[in-house]
Amino acid sequence: MSADGVEEKGAEGVEFVHLDVEGLAHCASKRGKPTLSTALRKYYTHEKKKAFATFVTSRKVVMPAGEVPLKQWHCCDQIFTNSASVHKHVARIHDAEISQHAESALEAVLESAENEVITQGALDKEKTLDVSCWIPNTSHLREEQLVEGPSEVLLYYCYCPLQDPQLICSWQKVLCENLHLTGKVRVATEGINGTLGGTKLATALYIEAMLSHPCFSTMVQEDFKRSEGNAGCFADLRMGVYREIVPMGVDPDVLSYRKAGIHLEPEEFHKEVELFLSKGDSCTDTILLDCRNFYESKIGQFNKCLAPDIRKFSYFPDYVDKNLELFRDKKVLMYCTGGIRCERGSAYLCSKEVCKEVYQLKGGIHKYLEQYPNGFYRGKLFVFDERYAIAFNGDIISECRYCSAPWDRYQLCSTHFCYQLVLSCPSCRAQGLTSCCPTCQAKGQECEQGTPLEKKEECECTALRLRIPQDVL
Repeated sequence: MSADGVEEKGAEGVEFVHLDVEGLAHCASKRGKPTLSTALRKYYTHEKKKAFATFVTSRKVVMPAGEVPLKQWHCCDQIFTNSASVHKHVARIHDAEISQHAESALEAVLESAENEVITQGALDKEKTLDVSCWIPNTSHLREEQLVEGPSEVLLYYCYCPLQDPQLICSWQKVLCENLHLTGKVRVATEGINGTLGGTKLATALYIEAMLSHPCFSTMVQEDFKRSEGNAGCFADLRMGVYREIVPMGVDPDVLSYRKAGIHLEPEEFHKEVELFLSKGDSCTDTILLDCRNFYESKIGQFNKCLAPDIRKFSYFPDYVDKNLELFRDKKVLMYCTGGIRCERGSAYLCSKEVCKEVYQLKGGIHKYLEQYPNGFYRGKLFVFDERYAIAFNGDIISECRYCSAPWDRYQLCSTHFCYQLVLSCPSCRAQGLTSCCPTCQAKGQECEQGTPLEKKEECECTALRLRIPQDVL
């Protein structure tokens, strides 16, 4: 899970570790018709063969005939009595479906390793790096002082060129472990992105270490967003070196954060939104764009915003491509949680050269709410840790999945193998309604009855949502 992005599920099995990492990164930035490396071609062929066999098996019907059962395959209102004929039929008629399945499997692998650039050589190098000169001296402190007392969660990012991201990652690991901080840190040649929890003493020492490091000389205290929480908000400490510090799926060498839109301080953004809202329905030249995911905007958003119904930030570029006419000749006011997604998102939108102007909220919703808790943003702010959301005002803009009562506290779907978040109020949860949708609820009941479930995330929530929606204002 990134500090300001969606948690990406890892690919199952071990075949992935043998895939070419550079090939993965190249293909991830060209989702349409990728030029596959040898390893990826083999993987695609393997998945296509699996899909073909599964499709044929699904059409098989065993017909009893005396003591020897007869095999038949029913497909497209036809009956096939031998494997050769059904294989020819499937290859001729259903090749597109099978290819689509294989491409989806390939995409899942690409996304699971989105922009990952850690190599074994880099991991070996980590063992020999000396980062002690960048670790604050805590010898005068008792360990209890670093783990007990008032706590908080930090959210930050910094775009800056890093010549040796592996060295920075190693330093971060030692630094966080010494200070008993938990959370997530992404490092890349383009910068660093982190969200960490711990005592206020520990986070203060962490910020001091960051500000004193020569690579992050452009950072100031205000770049660290603080909220209530502690080390328990995160299961552990996770960090790594990646191609992007927020996974959008576009190579930073092709699209740099330096091409981002114009930054607006919270006060400036507030005035722009106020002007936008004052015009009401007559305002046709401005779009207030939420570039977060659908489950984030569902529980909190700016009034009259355009909130794309996308599940991951890596879908945002395709969303822009599919809705270019929507943005043509418009002034766009963008926002996200802490600002980092707007850096790359606005750069991508600007690269299309269709907008009149592109602005972004500096510091994101987090900084805006610090100054305007009762401003134009209503509801909760979604965060990527065990809290799921933090509150700055008392508004509830979402509702229970089952009874439609006002409710905005997320929990994971209770059905095994489903990773969706569900809004289910205490009354409905007491009735056992703890899954993300009726389909998943039925699957959960089947599991309780001993019926084995496929290890597949598929329910109404995923089946009915277009991967890349087309919006019309």
